Amino acid sequence: MSKISSTSIRKNLQKETWRHTLILSFQSLGVIYGRLSTAPLYVFESIDPEDIKSPSEIHELFSFVFWTLTIIPLLKYAFIVLRADDNGEGGPFSLYSLLCRHATVGLIPSDRGTNKILNHEEDISSTPSKSKPENKAKRVLEKHKSSHYLLLFLALLGACMILSDAVLTPAISVLSATSGLGRSLAKISVKFFSSEKMKDHVEHAMKKYVPTPVACAILVCLFTLQHHGTKRIGCIFAPIVITWLFFISGFGLYNIIRWDTQILCGISPVYMIRFIKKINLRHWKLLSSIVLCIAGSEAMFADLGHFSKKSIKITFVCFIYPVLLLTYAGQAAFISKNLGFAEAFHLSESIPDKNLQHVFAVLSLFASAVGSQATITAGFSIINQCQALDCFPRVKVVHTSEKIFGQVYVPDVNWLCMILSLVFTIGLHDVSQLGKATGLAITSGMLVTTCLMSLVISLYWGKNFLLSVCFMLLFGSIEAIYLSTILTSFFRGAWCLILLFLFFMTIMAAWHYGTLKKYKFDVENKVTIDWLTEYSPGLGVSRVAGIGFIYSDVDMGIPAFFSHFITNLPAFHQVLIFVSFKSSPVPFIPANRRYLIGRVGPKEYRIYRCIVRYGYCDNVRDTDDFEDQIVSSIGEFITREEYDYESLNSPEGRLIILGSQMEDGNAFIPVEDLCESVGSDQTIAVNESRRHLLDVPSGSGVNRKKVRFMLPPKSPQMQPSVREELQEIIDARESGTAYFLGHSHLIARKGSNFFKKLLIMTYVFLDKNGREPPVALNIPNAALLEVGTVYTI
Repeated sequence: MSKISSTSIRKNLQKETWRHTLILSFQSLGVIYGRLSTAPLYVFESIDPEDIKSPSEIHELFSFVFWTLTIIPLLKYAFIVLRADDNGEGGPFSLYSLLCRHATVGLIPSDRGTNKILNHEEDISSTPSKSKPENKAKRVLEKHKSSHYLLLFLALLGACMILSDAVLTPAISVLSATSGLGRSLAKISVKFFSSEKMKDHVEHAMKKYVPTPVACAILVCLFTLQHHGTKRIGCIFAPIVITWLFFISGFGLYNIIRWDTQILCGISPVYMIRFIKKINLRHWKLLSSIVLCIAGSEAMFADLGHFSKKSIKITFVCFIYPVLLLTYAGQAAFISKNLGFAEAFHLSESIPDKNLQHVFAVLSLFASAVGSQATITAGFSIINQCQALDCFPRVKVVHTSEKIFGQVYVPDVNWLCMILSLVFTIGLHDVSQLGKATGLAITSGMLVTTCLMSLVISLYWGKNFLLSVCFMLLFGSIEAIYLSTILTSFFRGAWCLILLFLFFMTIMAAWHYGTLKKYKFDVENKVTIDWLTEYSPGLGVSRVAGIGFIYSDVDMGIPAFFSHFITNLPAFHQVLIFVSFKSSPVPFIPANRRYLIGRVGPKEYRIYRCIVRYGYCDNVRDTDDFEDQIVSSIGEFITREEYDYESLNSPEGRLIILGSQMEDGNAFIPVEDLCESVGSDQTIAVNESRRHLLDVPSGSGVNRKKVRFMLPPKSPQMQPSVREELQEIIDARESGTAYFLGHSHLIARKGSNFFKKLLIMTYVFLDKNGREPPVALNIPNAALLEVGTVYTI
């Protein structure tokens, strides 16, 4: 996959044409709106027919469906929440990142220097406006540390709900469709038997034993397709969704005319008020099924990185919204006149022609598979964001599009979701119970978005605090009511969500806790640069030829594991480069402003520091030429150091902002060679690029590409001391490269409580059984040195 510039991505979004919008709208039908489109399969089906006492209650329930679809997905998401994107990214973590950048509430480790530059860049790029009065809400949030933890918890809660939805939605969508297939097969099979007893037996067997196995087979196929990427899946699935919507809306219109035209009166809020006036526990439980009609609304925002705001909004307003209203109205009209029929609540029964019912059964299977795509895709986006902000273990992220950076595929999470979805499908094999759990995930996720969005309105948009309170009260109260209705059915399936929530939250909390504690331990136990430059000569430290890359999380001083290494083995390379990665609460860092390069200690020591900044949608550690970019950036730093270029002062000296693509660079001239691999591990360690060493076994005799550097022709503008230092770096790189990584062992301090021990044990398990750090994956084994340290937390 070729590299993608975040700057070019934003320019492309700004120059979005109508043709591009229509293409994205078409693809969004197969990815985002499949979930909303297949909701009619289980909204009324999850209602217990015994809870409906009269046709008027169906009219009242349709009124709730109409206003819920109008207020939540149309008004809240299409017209308000979509405007709160973070440079094209959506979801709870994008809202959280906006808050972190406009109020000091973040708990993610990052150095103050890089944050200072980020804030400066954002001020420059934003449109000049009048100075805003100091926000009291911002002062309160920044003052109380508990509010920082609460906001992080809300972001993690929203992420957990989206991941849980990615597990439950495929299960309920596919199982509801295969239930219809079972009924169709039962109707066909009874024609081949004359005995009534045999007919009943076959009909019962088809309805009981067909849905679950077929659903499992479809789920396996669905998750297997994910590696093809959003674009291909969208193009494949979009025609299915369009066919499905025209099919069910056409019969919806027919049922309105055929059975009950009065159902259209249900759009009046009077019907809702009438229902609320006679509210009791039975009516309250009925609303827990109605909330499923907005299943998939959160995906409109969470999947924003895969498409554009304009395409998502136009598709919903002009097509999805009116078609769904026709479908629900037609189904409600049919049910209101057929309450005595036991299976009237199944959507397939509202199809008038028996042969068309079989067509419906097949089409619903395809549509239900498509309906799961929205939450699966949203789950991938959330994992990508969580991992970048150290809230999820290391997993492989595959970018499936060269034009839209947000289109990602996460294989490890894909197979985990498939296994969990199969477990709940086999374990519950009941649409009603899965519906309760899914409804709880939907309302909880939406409530989190409402809470974070109300703060964004005040802190980021700078609107009156009263406006954010009104937003919270309007949408939050509706979602809280639906949440309470689902909790009344907690033991009828909603408890499944609690298991999923605890599973994902434990993973996220443990990884964030362990990462944060390890970072604090590194900061507290680092040594100053004076120790290396003044005290180390007393240890008899010698310098050896080559370059040493020291990877750590600290951005100042010497990491504890490296001082431990020198104390026991007093030697280090003639050129040292301390490299640290710093996540920032933004989606992308421009490629030309990615690196902060500085000098550590006096010039003659040849020690440098490189801080690599990345956003929560960047993937900078897996590039083929990462080492070349750092060496090239250091060369540029040396040539620019003497001049008054944009820089940032730090306790160790001046840091200069550089990038991976410097058109005006004149320090090094890269030259690509083909060097043939040999059997010697040492030669490989010196000469081969890290990526190709990973892909091709050592000693295989395969030609590989190597980037070497040379100095430009002599120029009067370059001082002799600068040329000498640059030549030393070239010679050191030719001599060989070594990589130092700290390998941590976390243990809980004696007397720690059970919760703390559980988090540390979980972190250690995930760290040992997860993927290696991306940097370690690309380093040849012969050149890698891991230094173990024990962290007592």
